[in-house]
Amino acid sequence: MDRQDYNKAENAVDKAKWTVNDYADRAKDYIREQRDRNETPTAEGWTERAKDNVSDAWEDTKDAVSDAWEKTKDWTEDAWENTKDAADNVADAAKDTAEDAKAEWNKSTN
Repeated sequence: MDRQDYNKAENAVDKAKWTVNDYADRAKDYIREQRDRNETPTAEGWTERAKDNVSDAWEDTKDAVSDAWEKTKDWTEDAWENTKDAADNVADAAKDTAEDAKAEWNKSTN
């Protein structure tokens, strides 16, 4: 996972962490909004709003983690393929060198 993906995941988690003061401020905002609409603020309504915030943050976190996983998996697969290609190239070069040495040996002994 590169630094950018880590930061996205960390920011999503930070968004989900409301401090006590944040909860109090947001609860006051909820109460004001409900009163402005001539509706009665309720603990259940407030709890639902808090759950929605956490749910959104959780979805953001899952997306960031999923993106990081895919990028890491792709990078790993690419690295594995590159390693296999390099090993094949070394094996081919060694085979070519051995064949050249054998040909030279045969020339010098004939």
